[in-house]
Amino acid sequence: YKMIDFEYQVKTKLYFGKDKENEIGHILSSLNVKNVLLVYGKSSIKQNGLYDKIINYISNENINIYELSGIRANPSIESVKQGVKIARENNCDFILAVGGGSVIDAAKSIAVSYFYDGDPFDFNLHKINQTKALGVGVILTLAASGSEMSTSCVISNDELGIKQGFNSELVRPHFAILNPKLTYSVSPYQTGCGIVDIISHSLERYFSPSYNDEFSDDYALTLIKQTIKSGRKCLQKPNDYDARAMMMLDGTYSHNGFTSLGKKYTMVIHALEHTVSGYKNDIAHGAGLSVLIPMWMNYVYLCDIDKFDKFARNVFNLSFDNKIENAKMGIISLKNYFKEIKMPTTLKELGLNDDDLEVIANRLTNNGTRLIGQTSIKTLSREDILKMFDSAFKEEE
Repeated sequence: YKMIDFEYQVKTKLYFGKDKENEIGHILSSLNVKNVLLVYGKSSIKQNGLYDKIINYISNENINIYELSGIRANPSIESVKQGVKIARENNCDFILAVGGGSVIDAAKSIAVSYFYDGDPFDFNLHKINQTKALGVGVILTLAASGSEMSTSCVISNDELGIKQGFNSELVRPHFAILNPKLTYSVSPYQTGCGIVDIISHSLERYFSPSYNDEFSDDYALTLIKQTIKSGRKCLQKPNDYDARAMMMLDGTYSHNGFTSLGKKYTMVIHALEHTVSGYKNDIAHGAGLSVLIPMWMNYVYLCDIDKFDKFARNVFNLSFDNKIENAKMGIISLKNYFKEIKMPTTLKELGLNDDDLEVIANRLTNNGTRLIGQTSIKTLSREDILKMFDSAFKEEE
């Protein structure tokens, strides 16, 4: 494996620090926004005063505000359709997401679907590539998905039982406002889910095949180690500004392409988790990943023992002479960390049983006709996925 050629430019401008959300009116005005669609979740931004603040600062610039609220975790295509309707009826020229990854992804989907007359989920099914989108901006309230600086957009279709993503530079946000204080009130459970998600974005890029001195691999390992440290501090002291700041930046840089520069990568565990939470949409993304990451690692580590050994040495400072033993201990250490931050680590904790797993394996592989992760360290067939599930169940017993 050699470093591949690449072009890399991230258009997202970061506004980082205390009270940076106060600049939202000026930022939108500088982009000549006239009618903005404000997209957010349920009631938290109203309870903590952020909503009123945003409305005031935007209104002061004589910008018209329209709203789409109630975006759930694992955002639905129905809410996207609702947002497109509101945006079109009011000639919206910009979408502002206030929230975490689910809200941002809904905003991205609305932005790209605004100019498309078909079903917005066509983008997620890869039936169409759009050439035009409205601009998207973000006020981030949850460090987790990295969607505030990524090209990724993941949406759930309840009718089809599918959760799927697409990537496009068109939906990479124009700006993201990151005030660590806005994450102080995030619950321990949601903070834990965020930690796992951030780790997974760099972990999956790291474990994609590469040569020994890959530029991005060392950055990925550093970011994982840093997230473990900052995440632990956030749970111990929720109002620790520096810890929250570090975790926010870890989340942003874990998924903006920096930890995969010069290499091909496949998000195999993400594909697996999207199928799991598409099938059972009450499973939080981070919680699903917390179970599936160690499960996948245990199944594939012998395919690239050097890489797993390096992971254990760099992230957990393990130094067993035997590389296989070191690699195994690295996986155990990561799983123990997930337990420490009170994340689930078993399929049973996700409420899954044997019958569910067969359905999930079939959906992921189109009933065994499709292989998963063909540029990964191990390509997975339907049989592989079922074996992986089975070994995880046995381990739980």
